[in-house]
Amino acid sequence: MTNAPHARDFTLDAELEQTEAWPETDDDSDDSDDFVSGYADEPDPEADPTQGAMQLAERHQLRRVAGLRTELEDITEVEYRQLRLERVVLVGVWTEGTVQDAENSMAELALLAETAGSEVLEAIYQRRQTPDPATYIGRGKVEGLAEIVAATGADTVICDGDLAPSQLRNLEDRTKVKVVDRTALILDIFAQHAKSREGQAQVELAQLQYMKQRLRGWGGQLSRQAGGRVGADGGGIGGRGPGETKIETDRRRINDKIAKLRRELKHMKGTRDTKRSDRKRHQIPSVAIAGYTNAGKSSLLNRLTDAGVLVEDSLFATLDPTTRRTTTADGRVYTMSDTVGFVRHLPHQLIEAFRSTLEEVADADLILHVVDGSHPDPEGQISAVRAVLADVDAANVPELIVVNKADAADPLVLARLRQHEPHSVVVSAKTGEGIAAALRLVESELPRPGVEFNALLPYERGDLVNKLHQHGEIDTMEHTGDGTLVRGRANADLAGELTPYAV
Repeated sequence: MTNAPHARDFTLDAELEQTEAWPETDDDSDDSDDFVSGYADEPDPEADPTQGAMQLAERHQLRRVAGLRTELEDITEVEYRQLRLERVVLVGVWTEGTVQDAENSMAELALLAETAGSEVLEAIYQRRQTPDPATYIGRGKVEGLAEIVAATGADTVICDGDLAPSQLRNLEDRTKVKVVDRTALILDIFAQHAKSREGQAQVELAQLQYMKQRLRGWGGQLSRQAGGRVGADGGGIGGRGPGETKIETDRRRINDKIAKLRRELKHMKGTRDTKRSDRKRHQIPSVAIAGYTNAGKSSLLNRLTDAGVLVEDSLFATLDPTTRRTTTADGRVYTMSDTVGFVRHLPHQLIEAFRSTLEEVADADLILHVVDGSHPDPEGQISAVRAVLADVDAANVPELIVVNKADAADPLVLARLRQHEPHSVVVSAKTGEGIAAALRLVESELPRPGVEFNALLPYERGDLVNKLHQHGEIDTMEHTGDGTLVRGRANADLAGELTPYAV
């Protein structure tokens, strides 16, 4: 190429002179601020999502939908098939309170049913002194319920109460569809949302305790006895010999499984107790966030500590407790724990199964009781939560009421709550309103070190100065020629380490 006969010599000055004759256009402007990339609004694919965001995406991947087509027009649709919603009818018995209380209870049952993956078709409730011992609702209502089930095509009836096995069997015989009660519904939600090994074991234990008293079968199936060769051989492997019925075998196997789960939970509780004792040994204050389900506990934890836990507008979205380490404005270290949400008439089996988890609340130095300010009955939520706290021996722990969702609540309701609960603060975890005031109240309520000290620490004992920043309160600090002169308050163990340097 360089040996071509007509090739001209290349010089930079000559090339620049030729570019001077090029026409100037608006596109040749030097203003680089007008340039906008086509990917400007796209999320950064390299950004690491929080654990809560990943769990929420995983949960929504199998979100149940109303319809399900079996004829596939394209083979790629196989990847997107999802479960069909159960079509349910809600039934309630109103025994006390006002009409508004009954409607609020049915609305909450509808939210529970939707959270479990159901489509609510109809809801009925009856005013009675007590539920009917045979069918929960009266005979006339049962006939009306059967007509509603047949007309709507429902496949499940959900009752707003705890039903005896005979009531479940009688209602199923009359309506010809499956019948579940409130306890079974809540257990189903817990089974769907439990993620940790301990949470799954706790839910399975509660389900087995609920199932043990409700073993049923077709006709006399569960009353059959082992006979023939099996009976002569002692009932076969795992049997108790001739005469043992099938219901007795099933109940014994459930008891064995319950015993196994309790042993596993006892071992897991030992691990939790070890972590808790480590915090107690270092005298690290702890704050527990408790409250009604869907009141915004996880959102508040994310706002206060950047925990990144799962947040979803549904009941019992998070079950597994989350503990985060944080610091006060003056550098003191404390922990903040999110706990399982509560609900009216929380099943006793769940309270017993989750007792080891709820001990986080009983052992806390302060409870942040989160209340949904936009709920129709926030006072009822407060009463329900305090009843559960009393069951887990946490009624004497200092409590700070945090009225959440101030951006969506009625100002008159907020004023009423502030009047009934003077030791409270109004916040919005969504917008950040009142979060700073809530943090100041939390820090003022934390236990303070009780031993005063005045020590001259050598400069090579910077570890003690660091401990004072994390676990003590420093009133004055002065750097002198001999060391750091510190005055303040600390716990007894830390004050003992400062004794050799006391002034």
